[in-house]
Amino acid sequence: MKLLVTTALAFTISATSALAMGHGACAAGKTLTEDTLTIATGNPAYYPWVMNDAPESGEGFEAAVAYAIADKMGFGADNVTWVRTSFDEAIQPGAKNFDFNMQQYSITAEREEMVDFSLPYYTSAMAVLTTQSVVDAGAEATLDSLKGLKWGAVATTTAIPILNEVIQPESEPLLYNDNADVNAAIMAGQIDAALYDLPTALYLSAVVVEGGALLGQFPPEQSERPDQFGLLMEEGNPLKECVDAALSELTESGELAAIEAQWLAEATGVPVIE
Repeated sequence: MKLLVTTALAFTISATSALAMGHGACAAGKTLTEDTLTIATGNPAYYPWVMNDAPESGEGFEAAVAYAIADKMGFGADNVTWVRTSFDEAIQPGAKNFDFNMQQYSITAEREEMVDFSLPYYTSAMAVLTTQSVVDAGAEATLDSLKGLKWGAVATTTAIPILNEVIQPESEPLLYNDNADVNAAIMAGQIDAALYDLPTALYLSAVVVEGGALLGQFPPEQSERPDQFGLLMEEGNPLKECVDAALSELTESGELAAIEAQWLAEATGVPVIE
């Protein structure tokens, strides 16, 4: 019996090592720095994607996913290095100073003309960010109620289709240059609500928007085009096939879902819009 157990254990270790070596072979010669995986995040990087602006800790949803992908690709934690980029800087065409970038980049056809994306690592529900005063005034997590609110959005946001096609507000939404302007408009009472991906909305309601509240969420399956986040890479990056293979394994094994459950668990408390 002892021989059988030892043999089985040796086989398991051998199979695991072979898997890691296989991924390592896939990535060989394809990273910016030999034997090192360079990952980019925002400056700063925010909760719940990265905890305490320290991606090297592996804490936070994207930080944890990054290290899980690195492991599947054959890179230990000591062989991962982090760099910082702005959101807009990284999405421009041209050479990159990272192997892949994780900053909640929605995969869109327009962006794919400039950069490459991995398979999705997160499919986001969209949530309604508002204020407690709007909720107290009678706003509810129903489409009928949402139609009567005054909405705002960044002109280029991927939330526009849900706003126009699903909510169909009674008045034209006000469009802004960036999220900071939208948040300021909510706090000033110029608009009642805006759509954000759920984890970002959680952060904004708790930290940024004074008196912020989440009215409800649209589950991903309710939208014909749910917002999906992908790892951003330089166009034509040969590492893409290795990253996609690692993500496929994490998805099929349930590890990716477990990471999401661990770091985005707060999302379950937000009511679903009917």
